[in-house]
Amino acid sequence: MSFSYITQALATRRAEGLFRQRVLVEHACASRITIAGEQYLNFASNDYLGLATKLDATQLVSIEAGSRSSALVTGYLSVHQQLERQLCGALGYEAALLFPSGFAANTSTLKALFTSGEKQFSAAVFQDKLNHASLIDGGLAGNAKFVRFNHNDLNHLRSRLEKTKANNKLIVTEGVFSMDGDTAPIVEISKLAQSHSSWLMVDDAHAFGVIGENGLGTVDTGIRPEILVVTFGKAMGCQGAAVLASRQVIEYLVQFNREFVYTTALSPIMASVALHQLNRLLLATEPRDKLSRNIAYFKKLISATKLSTIPSDTAIQPLVFGTSENVIAAQNKLKQKGIWVGAIRPPTVPQNTARLRITITAEHSTQDIEYLVSALVEVS
Repeated sequence: MSFSYITQALATRRAEGLFRQRVLVEHACASRITIAGEQYLNFASNDYLGLATKLDATQLVSIEAGSRSSALVTGYLSVHQQLERQLCGALGYEAALLFPSGFAANTSTLKALFTSGEKQFSAAVFQDKLNHASLIDGGLAGNAKFVRFNHNDLNHLRSRLEKTKANNKLIVTEGVFSMDGDTAPIVEISKLAQSHSSWLMVDDAHAFGVIGENGLGTVDTGIRPEILVVTFGKAMGCQGAAVLASRQVIEYLVQFNREFVYTTALSPIMASVALHQLNRLLLATEPRDKLSRNIAYFKKLISATKLSTIPSDTAIQPLVFGTSENVIAAQNKLKQKGIWVGAIRPPTVPQNTARLRITITAEHSTQDIEYLVSALVEVS
């Protein structure tokens, strides 16, 4: 029977405790969420600064619903250009390109960079083993040799670079790793890249807006990777993404990035929302300070218990439970106590590292954090 494997694949997922289901959210903010008529403390949000709130349409540059075509036909509008210029000005890049999501930006950019008809083309892409699925998929889709290095292991990366014979080398990492919450040693990786004539690409999805003195993520380390990806769906609290690079690289992507060439341009109203949110983000000093205090307070309370999170100084604080069964049981117990936390299982994370992915936001109160920690102690 055609496609009979679908039934078997679903049955296997259920049997392994890995079956995924969508959850219908009735209302949500950075610190509260309502599901099936029940309100919970929300510790599963990427709205780190609490900016994903209702907006007054009069604050937006455009409220046009659609761009009507791809950016290379008639879909590239002034609001898109304004957003690109604002991003370039804030982050110090020559040019930018907009995408509907971070996944689309990452995957399509890597594929485009390593799809070449040149006979002398020789390339290798070096990726951290904990990189996001979009980066992995993009690296595998191109013609470059795909090389993995151990997570944040500079010596392993160095040995990989020393062994390659590729002419075109790209190191790819995340600014903040989405499942472990730790940061990449960007300065050291950049030095390695320079010493081996390699380019550096950083996905700053979970760093942009919250990491660094000015909340600029990787750029606040003093490093500007050849390619920087920022997404709008985390700290910016809206939707979309941008790739920032030199003017020449962006022009190359305009020619060869199939996702960009053949997709209807980002909706003008969404670009307008992103422009508005970017301006809010750049001025969000107080929420960033509050977020830092909340993270420090959570870590202080956790350190006084027998619980141990994966070492992280960011808003992402993972607590490993091992098996999928264990983490689902803990998640359900937390729900009974009025707390919503994401349970992350394989294949998103490695086997036997299923975890509660706790995310702290600027909107949480000290009482919220105290209640969370006391509940974690009870369910662990």
